[in-house]
Amino acid sequence: MQVRRQRRSASAGSSPIFRRRSARLAVIGLATLAVAGTGAAQASTVVFGSNHVGGTYAAGLQVASDQVIKPVGQRLLSKYGKFMGSAVSPGGRFLAASSADSGVVLQVFDLETQRPVWLVGSQPGVNTKLDDRSVGQEGPSFSPDGRFLWLPQTNGLTRFAVAVDGSLSAPTTIALPTKHVTPIPTNDPTSPLTELSALPGKVTFSPDGATAYVPVNGQNTVVALDAATGAVKQTWNVGIAPRAVVLVGTKLYVSNEGGRQAVAGDSTMESYGTPVPANGFKGTSTSGTVSVIDTAAAGSPVSSIRVGLHPTAMYASGSALFVTNTFNDTVSVIDTGLGKVVQTIATRPWESSKVGYQPNAVTLTDDGHLLVTLARANAVAVYRYSGKPQEPVSYVGLLPTDYYPADIATANGKVVVTNTRGIDARGPELSFNKGPGTVLATGHGTHSTTGSLTRFALPSDQDVARYTGTVFAQNGWTGSDVAKASGTKAKPVAIPKRIGDPSTIKHVFLLVKENRTYDQIYGDDARGNGDPSLAQFGEKVTPNQHALAKQFGLYDNFYDVGTNSAEGHNWVMQGDNPEYTESSAGEYIRSYDTESDVLGHQRSGFLWTAVQAAGGSVRNFGEFMAYENKPASATWQQYYCAATNVDKGGNPAQLTDPAIRLNEQSPIPSLNAVSNRDAPQFDTAIPDLYRYQVWKKEFQDRGPANLNMMWLSSDHTGGTADPRAQVADGDLAVGKIVNAISKSRYWKSSVIFVVEDDSQDGADHVDGHRAPVQVISPYAQHGKVDSTYYSQITMVRTIEQILGAQPLNQKVAAATPMYSAFTDKPDLTPFTAVPNRVPLTEGVVTQPQCGPDTLGKKGTALKKLNAEQKKATAVPSEQQSVAKAWEDWGNLQHFTGNGAIPDYAHPEQLNRYTWYQTHGWKKPYPGDTKIYAPDDVPGANIPGVDGDR
Repeated sequence: MQVRRQRRSASAGSSPIFRRRSARLAVIGLATLAVAGTGAAQASTVVFGSNHVGGTYAAGLQVASDQVIKPVGQRLLSKYGKFMGSAVSPGGRFLAASSADSGVVLQVFDLETQRPVWLVGSQPGVNTKLDDRSVGQEGPSFSPDGRFLWLPQTNGLTRFAVAVDGSLSAPTTIALPTKHVTPIPTNDPTSPLTELSALPGKVTFSPDGATAYVPVNGQNTVVALDAATGAVKQTWNVGIAPRAVVLVGTKLYVSNEGGRQAVAGDSTMESYGTPVPANGFKGTSTSGTVSVIDTAAAGSPVSSIRVGLHPTAMYASGSALFVTNTFNDTVSVIDTGLGKVVQTIATRPWESSKVGYQPNAVTLTDDGHLLVTLARANAVAVYRYSGKPQEPVSYVGLLPTDYYPADIATANGKVVVTNTRGIDARGPELSFNKGPGTVLATGHGTHSTTGSLTRFALPSDQDVARYTGTVFAQNGWTGSDVAKASGTKAKPVAIPKRIGDPSTIKHVFLLVKENRTYDQIYGDDARGNGDPSLAQFGEKVTPNQHALAKQFGLYDNFYDVGTNSAEGHNWVMQGDNPEYTESSAGEYIRSYDTESDVLGHQRSGFLWTAVQAAGGSVRNFGEFMAYENKPASATWQQYYCAATNVDKGGNPAQLTDPAIRLNEQSPIPSLNAVSNRDAPQFDTAIPDLYRYQVWKKEFQDRGPANLNMMWLSSDHTGGTADPRAQVADGDLAVGKIVNAISKSRYWKSSVIFVVEDDSQDGADHVDGHRAPVQVISPYAQHGKVDSTYYSQITMVRTIEQILGAQPLNQKVAAATPMYSAFTDKPDLTPFTAVPNRVPLTEGVVTQPQCGPDTLGKKGTALKKLNAEQKKATAVPSEQQSVAKAWEDWGNLQHFTGNGAIPDYAHPEQLNRYTWYQTHGWKKPYPGDTKIYAPDDVPGANIPGVDGDR
């Protein structure tokens, strides 16, 4: 089955289906964490100063998520991608970890020698070959006798025999069938989801090892398999998106991340073909459950226990079952004898925020310490447990880990933590080629992901308490980071010190672009910390961004947090990337971008709902939209001509001609209500110049809201024009937007942030996460180079601080607003857009009816330009057939139209497609001996798993 991660379309005139219901979660015996850290500081991440991501400092290694890491114990690092989940062998000697974002899917380590033992995957040098690069949301499992290892993959499990030295046998595939379903009613009639992959989770076994119990996450079932043959013995229907299973006696407990099944009258939103009970405004899930299956009573009904939101990991000890409620930031303690929750443990260690710690794994030590990983805090929370589920636990403190701990276990008296992101993107350097006038750029990239194991003897309770202060410092948690309005009439300033105090800025414009690094754009600006050899889209391609940096300031130490677009838009719109998306990265089948997936939405909502809650107004132009309605015959050429004609004074009505008019929709009610339906979301066959014109028409007719969001996707590349032309198109659109705002009556009270969603498609000499950003305002620090450590998180905090909105989660609450980027003495000098220097029609095979972009040239200069463009698009006769094959391939890559998906194309193929186009189909890709057809590209038969399908 082909992986389905399509951005889906809505029928004309339809609106999202959302049914009403209220839901409440009962919480019994709330155990609250003690709070460490005192003082009255107004800022926290300011302590990172001018740290560079990847640099090691006294406090630890700086990572892109506004944190430093310096874990307790020993670190065992892997540079073969990020770890998705793990299991310790019954004897405690070996640990097996699934991994993604590289050609390795399974790694085995000897915990006694602290050395890697075995690699399974598709890349050269692995010990066992396995072409399927998918791995489940949870990790592998050892059989009770330790003789077999089971790895969950997209549509089944792969089983290996384990030798005494930890080496693995050839794989055996145990297939699980896809499920055919009747599509649920949605506003998505053009591409209904009719087939569901299995997406199995972590296996658990009967005590004798004869039966394997598997949560089938994609089909809302649990199956019992014959462990010897793989045959399905029994199937049970459970709640939505089962994540983990634990066997206690004869009862099987199942954590359902999406909670209970919907009933009549519920407000719902879809996740992988299932209507999920949801909040009718924010579009967030409202229930979490644990299903209970009596395996000894055939035909008995499956019962259910209500727990917190997004229950994920579970651990059983005696009559206690501990359940991590990842989105509620709690742990439910179920008394299995009573069949109910008897205690709820709050895992919210910092008083300034109750959201976003993401507890996601739990275990118990022999001496009665309950250990819970707090993934987004890079910490393990330690509690004392008496052995009785109803007796409240006592909080001990926190221990520091590496980046994003995802599993925890004990082995031979030591605690072992599996850290998904290890030390961040510090793996092997990557190479990128982006077209004419550039060289192959090699440097740090976001997909240079790592994973790590940290191993330690549990410190004494006194030492754990001391480590707590370390965790607070590493996260930038201080005593009063979220200072509320003073209650007195404060003087307006650009960035208020207290949330709710007045700002001189009333209108925030947030322009979200795609995939570029700092060095790709600004490496040629000698004022900053750039590498000119990596400036693939320097000043000639991006004259407006360079002019803006000169007028309003250059920021050479800003970081995008995510690895890819699936994560990037979450970081910008939610101030976080929820655990659901983090753990889906091994397959990305339930969803890639989570705009239409309710389970990818944190309970506190989004940037726009935070602004609305503070009384602000919002308008959206394509950002985070899910459903596109684009006429099937509409072309890039039509959108280009409509935009350029209007730019020359033509009638704006042609922007909404029925032949090209869109009808964008979002299933999130709060976003749908504030969105301009004519503004395109991601689609590389719609130029950003058109997006600018749609925005400008509304801006002139009704003025701006307090928060104005826009998705500019041309610099993603991979569309109708060649890469340089697409990046130039995005640059020109930014220049024109700033030009329009700065010459309007709103300029004196405006700020414009221009940010990439991620920086995955380029090299950078500092770190792959370093990205360009523009801060444009009369109140910006004009003409300066600012090397302060900033990130998307600090940008979100700055926007909320300006508009008086409460921080969305603990990451945003801990962030210091970008105070040093602003001044309270405005400079009202407007910006004048700079003409593009690269033709926007460069690389377009069929020239638009309105003519090619001539850059205003005439006479001999025009003839020369036309000749250059014609030469650039000409295909030698001997390459006509291969060029046609690539054209057919491109039509299947979701670059455009209904179902457009960022990052869908396989990178090995996309890199060559771009190279061939921009080198006139005359030159093999660097390292190749010939020009390949799509199916012949080395590695193209291996499906990608992390934003690279």
